[in-house]
Amino acid sequence: MELSSEFLNMILDSVTEHIVVIDKAGNIRFANRSWTAFGKNNDCDINDSWDGVNYIEVCDAAAKMGDDFGLKAGDGIRRVIAKEDAIFYFEYPCHSPQEKRWFMMRVTPFEVNQESFFVISHQNITERKLAEESVKNLANLDGLTSIANRRVFDEFLHEEWRRCYRLSQPISLAIIDLDNFKVLNDKFGHQFGDKCLIDVAKVLAAVANRPGDICARYGGEEFALVCGDTTLEQIKLIADRLLLQVTALNDLDPNLSSGNYLTASIGIAEMRPETGKCESELISRADAMLYKAKENGRNRIEG
Repeated sequence: MELSSEFLNMILDSVTEHIVVIDKAGNIRFANRSWTAFGKNNDCDINDSWDGVNYIEVCDAAAKMGDDFGLKAGDGIRRVIAKEDAIFYFEYPCHSPQEKRWFMMRVTPFEVNQESFFVISHQNITERKLAEESVKNLANLDGLTSIANRRVFDEFLHEEWRRCYRLSQPISLAIIDLDNFKVLNDKFGHQFGDKCLIDVAKVLAAVANRPGDICARYGGEEFALVCGDTTLEQIKLIADRLLLQVTALNDLDPNLSSGNYLTASIGIAEMRPETGKCESELISRADAMLYKAKENGRNRIEG
């Protein structure tokens, strides 16, 4: 049976993978409905027609902004066009503010009337990656509090810093230290102290609920909260709520309520990632504000 071009287009428009066809110069000659819809739903500059858009140039522009995807995608497409690789694929994250998402990109060549073309597809692999992430997380959690450990905090902050750099968005950090925790441990015992750490971690976990957020046990009785796309004013509101909720834990236990033993000092800082700066500067700023909160009487926020 001979299939019409309209029929074949209908087939391509029915699949959920995002598909385009480019020529040797990188110009898009066809984009299916899923590709166009994804662009519209994710605030892409190109909303209506992708015909004639040079996809390699799109990747190069993203690479210049520090986007690792753009760099790898552009290089991979060029290798397939140059016949250095028969096929190219790689997996990459594409998170939105509301959800985590991952895709697999594939580039495969074909010829029509001795002219070379290349199919580029992006397949949503979020379900598999979330399953892999849940297994990996078991090794990434702090053994006592069941929130992220310090290593994961460092990795997450590095990646979120890079993401906010690409998008020209601010990133904020709060470092939370429980006041006079040694006194609490000495008075009620380490087992009771551990329970307090777990309760504080639950308060933090309830706040860090976006893909660009993470709470972690920073060390001992210190915790950290990273919030991407967040200004200093916004994280100050979050820190105010945290301080109230930590203090409220005293009312839930007669041992604590007798002397309001469980309080916290919080240092907050915000930076907009730029060339020549790194996330360690953000940590230094938040740490300095934490020290200031301790100096100024504890049970307070500085930033």
